[in-house]
Amino acid sequence: MLMNKVEICGVNTSKLPVLSADEKKALFDRILKGDEKAREEFIRGNLRLVLSVIQRFNNRGEMVDDLFQVGCIGLIKAIDNFNTELGVRFSTYAVPMITGEIRRYLRDNNAIRVSRSLRDLAYKAIQVRERLFNENNREPSVSEIAKELDVECEELVMAIDSIQDTVSMFEPIFQDGTDTVCVMDQIRDEQNTDSAWEQTITINEAMKKLSDREQMIINLRFFEGRTQTEIADEIGISQAQISRLEKNALKHLRKYV
Repeated sequence: MLMNKVEICGVNTSKLPVLSADEKKALFDRILKGDEKAREEFIRGNLRLVLSVIQRFNNRGEMVDDLFQVGCIGLIKAIDNFNTELGVRFSTYAVPMITGEIRRYLRDNNAIRVSRSLRDLAYKAIQVRERLFNENNREPSVSEIAKELDVECEELVMAIDSIQDTVSMFEPIFQDGTDTVCVMDQIRDEQNTDSAWEQTITINEAMKKLSDREQMIINLRFFEGRTQTEIADEIGISQAQISRLEKNALKHLRKYV
């Protein structure tokens, strides 16, 4: 019988073991006693958890092997810091740790480089925000956080924005089964507005009021970026005449635009 084999970092994912709750408890008791073999077995038994987490980041353009390795670091940190007395399942504790490790990796290896000082300011702002929220039982304003950190509001906002995850323009934000709404659909086009279209139509109509020579000069001068000297050489008249015709054409255009 053929078996679908998917290897990530040399690991055959189809053969990864699945541990029962009792097996996890027994292994963790041995880990607490310093049993390295039990630790390795526990890590291998939870690699499927890493696989399930990295699926959320499939559209980031990163190599799956890289994400898997980073996720494994998060898994190991979760094992080293897990407290059995908390009364929660290991997977409940580990998933945020794995996710956080991958997010840090994506942020630090982003194509858009952010300075260390800006990232540090952002992390300090998050800590201050949590402290102020706990003290006042309400969400603190940007100015309050900025005052605590002794920085300008603009600098604080820039720092917070710098650690946000980049989002694809084609990232779906809503789907009702038929139509999908992407981020791009929610962004306003500041260039191709109705007023811009109206202005373009007005200019085209005004151009028709000019003579053929004036239209040629305006097109060459302002739409093709030619100099008056270049236009004069092409048409076969002096640069002074081009300047005079250009001024006259612009004067007529201003009457209609």
